Amino acid sequence: MNDQTVSILMSGVGGQGILLASEITAQAAILAGYDVKTNEVHGMAQRGGSVVANVRFGKRVFSPLIELGGADALLSLEAIEAIRCHQYLKAEGVAVVSTQRVIPITVSSGKAQYPDPQEPLQKLFPRLCYLDAIAIAQELGTPKAANVVLLGALAGQGGHLPREIWEAAIRRCVKPKFLEINLAAFRRGLEAK
Repeated sequence: MNDQTVSILMSGVGGQGILLASEITAQAAILAGYDVKTNEVHGMAQRGGSVVANVRFGKRVFSPLIELGGADALLSLEAIEAIRCHQYLKAEGVAVVSTQRVIPITVSSGKAQYPDPQEPLQKLFPRLCYLDAIAIAQELGTPKAANVVLLGALAGQGGHLPREIWEAAIRRCVKPKFLEINLAAFRRGLEAK
């Protein structure tokens, strides 16, 4: 175990599974023998509002909070939420972002427009893994596993924790009836580029 503290910021919209993704990540780090600190900011999560989770692990971690420019990785289940959180990612950090767009009420009511996020994402994140996690999860039988698809993509990009540890954490955190589909989602995410 080295002395580096790894910081992962996760963002999305209420109901997308950010909290489960952060729980799996924290459990994986614990299983790997690291000290772990986490926190979540729910905002208006039950009404489709922003959700952000911080997961930090290392030999000794004193705070769960990630400072601006301090995240080694950004995992986002919604494209605009990734843009909103971009300032937390280190210059050399990796962004794993779902193509999913959750349309806010101001857009659906005609009061605002949802911007095309692809170009800003490419400009903001030199190390970007931009994938349709919903479609991948849907191929497996449920779009609800998109969060675990993204965890697989993150594991494939970062190398901070071994695959076996991630899978053990999924086994710990996911209900038995959903376990196989989530393991399959994680493995499909590992293949993402």
